Parts: sequence; C-alpha cells; structure tokens
Amino acid sequence: MQLNLFASQVSALVPVSLPDADVRYQSDWIAPAEAIQLFERLQQELPWRQDTIKLYGREVNIPRLQSWHGAPHCEYTYSNLCMSPAPMSPILVKLQQRLSSELGAPFNCVLANWYRDGNDGMGMHADDEPELGTKPVIASVSLGYPRRFSFKHLGNGQRTDLLLESGSLLVMAGDTQRHYHHGLSKTRKPTGGRINLTFRYIPASTTPALEGNE
Repeated sequence: MQLNLFASQVSALVPVSLPDADVRYQSDWIAPAEAIQLFERLQQELPWRQDTIKLYGREVNIPRLQSWHGAPHCEYTYSNLCMSPAPMSPILVKLQQRLSSELGAPFNCVLANWYRDGNDGMGMHADDEPELGTKPVIASVSLGYPRRFSFKHLGNGQRTDLLLESGSLLVMAGDTQRHYHHGLSKTRKPTGGRINLTFRYIPASTTPALEGNE
C-alpha cells in the first residue's frame, strides 16, 4: 500500500482562538482516502495493548488501546505504568519526518491511542512534564471517526470544544500546556473507531515521567 503522506491538502494551519495559547488546526492534513487507508493500516501493524493503572487504590483498565514508539531513551511512565518504546514503523517515520519539516520542530517519539468507540476516552490533563520543556510542541494527527476534543482554561475555567476530523492535524505549542487542560470525552452517541497519533520530543538526557495525552 503506497500512501502519499507528504502531499499537503491546504496551504497552512489555521490558528484556533484560545487566549494564552498557541493552537493551530488543519482539517485535511492527510487526504480523506489516505486517512482511511492509514487508519486501517495502523490497526493491523501497531502492537496495540490495553494496560491497567492504579486509580484510587484499585487496578482499572485504561479506556483505550495504546502503542508507544520512539527513540530507545524515550521511556514512558504514568500512574506507575512503565512503557518502553517500540521502534517507529516506516509509516510513523514518514509522518514524523513530514511534521518536522513542516513545523520546523524535532520529534522523536509518538503515542498512538485507539479509541474503539464512544466508551473510550481521555481525561482532562496537560502535557506539562519537565522532560518536554517549558514550551513543548505537540503534534496530533487524527484518523477515523471524528471526535470532540476539549480545552479548559486553568485560570477562568472557560471550555472550548473542537471537532477533530479524520486526516486532521492539531498543533499545541507555546504556553498552551501551562494555561490549559485538554481531553477527549466519552460519548453515548453511536461512534466509530478513532486513532490518534501524538508526536513529541524528549531529549536524550532526561528520563521522562509522562501523563497520557490526547
């Protein structure tokens, strides 16, 4: 299967109106037909796992499947769950290279989350760990069924929702993680599967302890 993932569909990312943040969005960063093919390919190729974490003293299943990839030093730890990175597959490397080229930012690891239906989600959180730096660039590629992604300002509590479409790219940079929490709410509406690829950069000199993100 050949995917032309280097072909941009629009001229630029569009700023999202969020005070105290640098958030940009592109609805068709990957063409619709290729987004479907990529969704199906990642379902088959990535080593998906459903882990458990300790919550209020008991073990619970994480409400999604996940797969962690990157450079060998990019250990991933949250809620006492430690994950060693699998190597990036050729298709993940291709996406990483395109993102680095277009955004002018380095990326060396990616968290893949598979939300199988509306019962899967991600709680509100910030990607503000010291290992990511003071102003991390987080690049998030969405594939499959569109889902509502929420931002909540930590100062005034204002909530902003954004529908993340298949093939879209969301970039969070600047002071976004300092001023906002973000998450993906569960829904009772009939909902198909969605895969999200969240690219970021971890320097080799650090040992990360990351909380799960989008």
